Amino acid sequence: MEPSQNIYLVGLMGAGKTTVGRQLARRLGRPFFDSDHEVVAKTGVAIPTIFEIEGEEGFRRREMQAIAELSAEKNLVLATGGGVVLAAENRRLLHDTGWVVYLNVPPGLLFERTRHDRNRPLLSVPDPLGKLEELHALRDPLYREIAHVTIEGGRMLASGIVQHLLREFNHLCKP
Repeated sequence: MEPSQNIYLVGLMGAGKTTVGRQLARRLGRPFFDSDHEVVAKTGVAIPTIFEIEGEEGFRRREMQAIAELSAEKNLVLATGGGVVLAAENRRLLHDTGWVVYLNVPPGLLFERTRHDRNRPLLSVPDPLGKLEELHALRDPLYREIAHVTIEGGRMLASGIVQHLLREFNHLCKP
């Protein structure tokens, strides 16, 4: 692996991608991006508003554009949106242009982390835990397909995950 490769964090909403990504970027001295934040910055509106006006399909198109732009860069850390893996092109870009880290957290814990967050349109349903279980069943194989490393669990502190990833990254980058 090239030391200049991007690092991408994937996983369901609430898995800790942004928290871990920010800390990892800081430790590596790299810029940090969050694909959802990039979509919001480009459109000037919140994700729930995009879903309301354009539907999930419109949001996914915008997300794909953000992934294409960011994956063309070097030396960055990117926390992706949870549904980024739904598009085959995104999966190819992420896997081929960087080191993909899958943060796999059980749906029950994700529910605890996200149940009060109103910025998650996919969870604005009568049974958000059921929706998380459904999303996990659908997306887990796709995350695993592109991941270079998988962190299982979700009870580990972000700082511990970052330490583990730094060791893995440094090991892989040795000549």
